[in-house]
Amino acid sequence: MAARGSGDEPIVRVRGLRNAFGEAVIHEHLDLDVRRGEILGVVGGSGTGKSVLMRSIIGLQVPTAGEITVFDLPTIGREETEMAEISKRWGVLFQGGALFSTLTVAENVQVPLKEFYPALDQALLDQISSFKVVMTGLPPDAGPKYPAELSGGMRKRAGLARALALDPDLLFLDEPTAGLDPIGAAAFDELTKSLQRTLGLTVFLITHDLDTLYAICDRVAVLADKRVIAIGTIDELLATDHPWIAEYFKGPRGRAAVATQGRQGAGSGSVAAEARVES
Repeated sequence: MAARGSGDEPIVRVRGLRNAFGEAVIHEHLDLDVRRGEILGVVGGSGTGKSVLMRSIIGLQVPTAGEITVFDLPTIGREETEMAEISKRWGVLFQGGALFSTLTVAENVQVPLKEFYPALDQALLDQISSFKVVMTGLPPDAGPKYPAELSGGMRKRAGLARALALDPDLLFLDEPTAGLDPIGAAAFDELTKSLQRTLGLTVFLITHDLDTLYAICDRVAVLADKRVIAIGTIDELLATDHPWIAEYFKGPRGRAAVATQGRQGAGSGSVAAEARVES
């Protein structure tokens, strides 16, 4: 299925972003475009502010300077009600799933629905949540379960189901494969790519997983020196001479990721499919 809109059209535009906590400056003069319909991977060393950048875009972190537009609408300084209307069009999967432990999976998925559409009756809420649960590869009987009854991979999928509850155009994923074994991580990557194609999503994906970058990302943005120092395909990044990029992509783990993707290409993801429920 084609993405919603033209491929080069930026759905997120960041210019001159500055984030600081006291005297600690995390971002300075940071620019970034996220193109409509792409999966953009965001990488960087510890402390480069990958999650801070995401939180700035979705309005949970107020920058000290700069401009951010999402869907061609400025987001910084907007009234809460105006921001709510914009945020209905994106979904967020935080690290670990960030589920409410006292709610079932189905009830977690229904939280954004109840927030934005309080008039929906319970039967319809149950129907929507059941559909989202199955959509993310969970078994139908996962809905009545509590997060503590699920494996780590299943909790991530439940968090993804909640992120998709409002049929968003834009999906934010913060380290979605962290803590998963290689088979579970590959299965989650395959799920992400499938959903992106089927639903026409734009995906902003923070990760340190080189396999994920090679498997599903259209472009990769590299954070270093308090800004985006490079953005492009992996081949384009490999052509740069920045020492961190060279170490990250050309080191032993980078070479291993290339070899892994070569082997998986012949198998068309069958191993990942086997791990759909168990991960």
